[in-house]
This record gives sequence, C-alpha cells and structure tokens, in this order.
Amino acid sequence: MLKEERHQFILNEVRIHNRVLLTDIADLLKVSVDTVRRDIKELHNTDQLKKVHGGAISLGFNTYSPVGKKVYSLEKKSQIAEKAITLIKEGQVILLSGGTTNLELARRLPSKMKLTCFTPSLPIAVQLLTKSNVEVIFIGGRLSKDSQITVGGSAINMLSEIKVDICFLGTNSIHPVQGLTEFDWEIVQMKKAMIHSSRKVVSPCISEKIGSLQRYKICGTEDVDVLITELEPWDIKLDAFKTMNLQLL
Repeated sequence: MLKEERHQFILNEVRIHNRVLLTDIADLLKVSVDTVRRDIKELHNTDQLKKVHGGAISLGFNTYSPVGKKVYSLEKKSQIAEKAITLIKEGQVILLSGGTTNLELARRLPSKMKLTCFTPSLPIAVQLLTKSNVEVIFIGGRLSKDSQITVGGSAINMLSEIKVDICFLGTNSIHPVQGLTEFDWEIVQMKKAMIHSSRKVVSPCISEKIGSLQRYKICGTEDVDVLITELEPWDIKLDAFKTMNLQLL
C-alpha cells in the first residue's frame, strides 16, 4: 500500500472512531508499528490529526469548532442530537458521556428546558454552562488529558450514588453481536458505571461505527434501550438490530 493510501486509511479511522492505536492500525494495514508511527507524525505535522501517546486522536475529539470544520460528520451528529432531544422531558436528570455527538446534543439542548445534567466530560460541562435553566453537575476525578473526561475511583464512586433518568452513552464502536466496545480500559470502567447509574441507556452513534469492534467491552446490545443513528429506523444497515429488544430512532 502506498503512503498516501495509508494516510487516507488512518485519517478515515481517526475521523470515525475519534482515536486510534498504533498497534491496531499496524495490524489492519499489515505494516510495522514504526511505519504507522511515522505516518501519524507526518499527519500531525500537517495538522490533519493530533499525535498522542500510543496513537492519534481527531482534531475535533476534545475541542468544538462553532463552524464545525474539525468535527467529522457534523451534519449526521446534528441529526442524531435532534432525535435525542425528543427523548428528554422537562425536569429530568440526564447523564452525558463524552464525544462529539454528545457535545452537539449539549449544544442543541433547548435553552428554556429545565434539566439536571451530570457529565464527566469537561467540554460538555463547559457547553452546558451556557444553558441558564440547566443545572450542571460535573463528575469529578482524575482528568484524562486526551479525552478530557474524568476517570478513576472518585468518578466511579460518584456515579454509584446517582440514578439518572437517561444516560446518553457515546461509544467508539458498536456491533450487533459483540455489543459496545472501546479501546481505553479506564473509560470502559466509567461507562459501565454510567450504565449502572441509569434507568434508560441511549446510544447515539453514527452509522459508520456499526459493525466495528475494539479491545474492551462496555456492554451488550441488550443493555441498550435506544440506538440513535442518522439513518431511518427501517434502513437496511440496521437490520441486525431489528430483532433485538431495543428501540431504533
């Protein structure tokens, strides 16, 4: 595979999943880790992604551009956010994980709607502060510099003490058989705790993540109550989920 083709593959994986690991990309491309490391360094130097320890993240992973230039598939994520808002009722207590789709949901929440919002995501917390009728409760703990999400025992303990109405659980990958998966073990533990602290679990997910798989399992599809994509519920890409006990939105 030519270098230009490798670069395009890496950029596509980063845009869809927000973060990639050197070892995973090397396996997928059947090249050495050193080759992938050099490719990522070149893409970092040309401001196409951000190089981090062990891999790379998208430029829109932990920042938000008002014009959306750095957020992959912003139009699709906006459609998902609008669908998600229809599930929220006045006075509810909700929980938002991190991710650019949930960040778009936070941005689009109606200003007049009174809500209590818990989140471990620093960018989402900052976005929610612009909503005068939303009480924002930040789930504190050690902050992951790459994802800008709190992780660790303190955050998990805080989650164990709440029971919210709805959790909007972002995910790196979703598979009809293997469920929701992530590449980061500590974030997986946080998301497991979020599921336990919620009465309803909603997975907002662009359709490009469907069928993909990462190292660590968050939960099975049976633990998800609603799957929201930018697709219509009857789309053929969602066929594998149609026989499951979850709502497609």
